Amino acid sequence: MARKYFGTDGIRGRVGEGMMTADQVLKLGWAVGRVLASQGERLVVIGKDTRISGYMFESALEAGLSAAGVNVRLLGPMPTPGIAYLTRTLRASAGIVISASHNPYYDNGLKFFSAQGTKLPDEVEQRIETMFEATMETVDSAELGKAERVKDAYGRYIEACKATIPVGTRFSGMKIVLDCAHGATYHIAPSVFLELGAKVITIGDAPDGLNINAEIGSTAPEALRQKVLAEKADLGIAFDGDGDRVVMVDASGHLVDGDELLYIIACSRQRSGVPLGGVVGTQMSNMGMELAIRALGLEFERAAVGDRYVLECQKQRNWVLGGESSGHIICLDRTTTGDGIVSALQVLEHLADTGQGLHQACAGMQKMPQCMINVKLSGDGNPLQAEQVKAAVAEAEKILNGQGRVLLRPSGTEPLVRVMVEGNSESLVNELSQSIASSVRSAL
Repeated sequence: MARKYFGTDGIRGRVGEGMMTADQVLKLGWAVGRVLASQGERLVVIGKDTRISGYMFESALEAGLSAAGVNVRLLGPMPTPGIAYLTRTLRASAGIVISASHNPYYDNGLKFFSAQGTKLPDEVEQRIETMFEATMETVDSAELGKAERVKDAYGRYIEACKATIPVGTRFSGMKIVLDCAHGATYHIAPSVFLELGAKVITIGDAPDGLNINAEIGSTAPEALRQKVLAEKADLGIAFDGDGDRVVMVDASGHLVDGDELLYIIACSRQRSGVPLGGVVGTQMSNMGMELAIRALGLEFERAAVGDRYVLECQKQRNWVLGGESSGHIICLDRTTTGDGIVSALQVLEHLADTGQGLHQACAGMQKMPQCMINVKLSGDGNPLQAEQVKAAVAEAEKILNGQGRVLLRPSGTEPLVRVMVEGNSESLVNELSQSIASSVRSAL
């Protein structure tokens, strides 16, 4: 279903432009409220990450929802999965997240959850878009929505995270570095791991509204790697700005991405006797993970890039595990959406149970060399349809001769084309990806 405003992960853009202005967000809040009110639903929870524009958009959403006659519960800074969890447990009609995830502070966005803590169905997004284009009218004063803050939101979510691993599991003796990306996990993740017995060293825990994801967090793990080596820690854990992604660093400073973490969790579930059936990855998932998952006797299926598509595939196949190499991992036997803290806990539970280090736990998976280059888009043209780009892709596939993959796709959240080449030779995939990226730039 074609949507005018919603992308693959809600609405996102530069603050002050397009949909990300105070007046547009106010009206969007009203449109959401009117759609819910028409169904007899009148409670919405709102949470946000730590970027400075969150204050403005929180107030705008609150005003719009109130004008539509819908009550609001304000959660303050909270990880995206925490907002999904509280949407369910507070019996709200919907949850709204004010966040641009791993983007810089000058971007922001809105994500929406259903009463079940899952992404809104396409048809509901379509109804919201239709209502957004109607004339805004405020309900009678006696019917205006009320707003209040949920004072124990953090504590509720901390306990929910801890409840995703067995009560007797302790991380005593583990020395962990946490990188909170100056984002929404800064005041929650340290408490979770400390209360489970780990020795915790934290970086990226001093948000100022402008430093979210700034050379730190899951998209910039070098700061975590350096801290793990300096502290001689057992491992490091990095979240993104809104806490739905996670990557790790082992004791030697090697990056462990979402594909490897998903493999470890699959091994853990299988070791516990959980019937998995299979695991869902994406078009970007490393071929090495696919081979390792199949070696466990499990099926593997690739969904389109984007957590909503991973989730759709999981539900269609009735599989509990799925995720992306970026670190967006969905454990449906623990929660309803991608959750960085919960995913990290599943990995550490496996390490505690087996006595393995993080590097050992990944040993059954050998990643194939993979190179991805992001090419910035300019203008409205589609370089992927250019003959020179098609020719470059065809030539690369001929050279790979069935021993690798080429994938070009536009980003669903940023003005980028992602060029990915995978094969047996690192030098070859680097050369081919550079060649294709060059053809894309020439076609712009």
